[in-house]
Amino acid sequence: MGMLKDPSVKYKKFTPIDLPNREWPSKTLDKPPRWLSTDLRDGNQSLPDPMSIAEKKEYFHKLVEVGFKEIEVSFPSASQIDYDFTRWVVENAPSDVSVQVLSPCRAELIQRTVESVKGAKKATIHIYLATSDCFRNTIFGATKEESIELAKKSTALVRKLTKDDPTASTTCWDFEFSPEAFSDTDPDYAIKICEAVKKEWEPTVEKPIIFNLPATVEMSTPNVYADQIEYFSKNISQRDTVCISLHPHNDRGCAVAAAELAQLGGADRVEGCLFGNGERTGNVDLVTLALNLYTQGIHPNLDFSDITSIVDIVERCNKIPVHPRAPYGGQLVVCAFSGSHQDAIKKGFNLHQKKLKLEKEPKWIIPYLPIDPADIGRTYEAIIRVNSQSGKGGPAWIILRQLELDLPRGLQISFSKIIQAETEVKGRELKTEEIIELFRKEYFLDESDDYHTFKLIDYSISNSSKGVRTIDISISVNGKNFELKGSGNGPISAFADAVSENFDFKLNVINYHEHSLGLNSSAKAATYIECNLTTGKKESTRWGVGIHEDVTQASFLSLISILNGGLREGLITI
Repeated sequence: MGMLKDPSVKYKKFTPIDLPNREWPSKTLDKPPRWLSTDLRDGNQSLPDPMSIAEKKEYFHKLVEVGFKEIEVSFPSASQIDYDFTRWVVENAPSDVSVQVLSPCRAELIQRTVESVKGAKKATIHIYLATSDCFRNTIFGATKEESIELAKKSTALVRKLTKDDPTASTTCWDFEFSPEAFSDTDPDYAIKICEAVKKEWEPTVEKPIIFNLPATVEMSTPNVYADQIEYFSKNISQRDTVCISLHPHNDRGCAVAAAELAQLGGADRVEGCLFGNGERTGNVDLVTLALNLYTQGIHPNLDFSDITSIVDIVERCNKIPVHPRAPYGGQLVVCAFSGSHQDAIKKGFNLHQKKLKLEKEPKWIIPYLPIDPADIGRTYEAIIRVNSQSGKGGPAWIILRQLELDLPRGLQISFSKIIQAETEVKGRELKTEEIIELFRKEYFLDESDDYHTFKLIDYSISNSSKGVRTIDISISVNGKNFELKGSGNGPISAFADAVSENFDFKLNVINYHEHSLGLNSSAKAATYIECNLTTGKKESTRWGVGIHEDVTQASFLSLISILNGGLREGLITI
């Protein structure tokens, strides 16, 4: 048991198609395809616990809300539940939504299937027949000729019961045929059986026949599937009467790539499920395909503005969680934990804000974020998450978003060390409110904080000769009032001189930054000061933060913040 040292003795390499003049590699995706959601049929069949009628109804409404105009709702001949649900859809589907139903090529099942959509405004009958040698020989024991005859006979029956039946003329009928396991079918035989089906149906340019060419089992690399689709597209007759539809499965993990390349190969339509639920490894993920187009400037004609509500319905109805790292919809896909990523994102947003002042709609160019989270209903607060691996950019982003405080680089570095220590103690990431609380306590922004031993009561500043400023300060220390006097070349240096002269420590200002909070005349100022605090043989470098309507008083509060930090650390004793 176990993996073979030479797997070639057991497994055969897939033989690619001979297509020397392939054109798809030089093409680009410039428009959305026709979309078909098969969540309610193929996705539902793959569930350990299939959806209830109530869940199916809720899911159907969400698909319509998102914008799907073609929805495969069931396998009506499989069970009474599927049949009854189909009848509900027929009675409740909007007039512009085509109700698609699936049947194998068996006469009694086709009749039951057509019966289920009688009276629909728009309906698509989808029949399928396995065409690969593996499926025909292993499962059905049918020859190629026998399969063609069965496909023709089944198509003729669908035609008789739908577009040729005068009593069914109120329904706009479409017809879809799937050569099942197309990806493992001889391409010329796939074309031959589809030609026979097309002759029976007689499509027109206005009402084309749909040929679904499924990667029922993903057999090869996506480029091979694109070759198969291009070969079919170039060799099927009356191409303008044919809609080529894709139904890629994800056995090799390449369904999205296969669908995108196959569209370049000539496909017109894509069938799949939200977030790729389906048999085995799943169907192609329609959310990813659609939003991939969106990030290239192409509207997919599907609306994922509220991605969270879509995730919620998929998870509740399918009883399968959307992976946290699933493209676009995963909880963590717009989140950055890495310090370098956080710093890059923060800088990208800063630059984007500057562009917004100069351009009405600047292009979205943000490191690590291919889509603006706001476009799919995600908040910016979810972008950066802080744990022990985060650097200075993450906490700084949160402080900026929540408190409007644009921390200078040195303060970012200092605060990030405090954050890292806290995450290591807790052994987990910190929530936004925890980071805010930690910042406010660290820099004494709450007056009720017990460490507010130094408090500023009042001050006055006067100018003396030769540009020297003199300050008189009234300060409270442990509830005791002190009247201090100091001088310097500005208010900050004068304040530092006053406290240094009257207490047993020295305060030396190293860095100073300020900015306004808000745009109106009553906006507050935020100041950030870095000081060297020396007492005896002990020395510490600390940052202080101050916020006040008056920028001078905000600066003094920054210095008070530093003094209280020194007191808390035991560097200052009173």
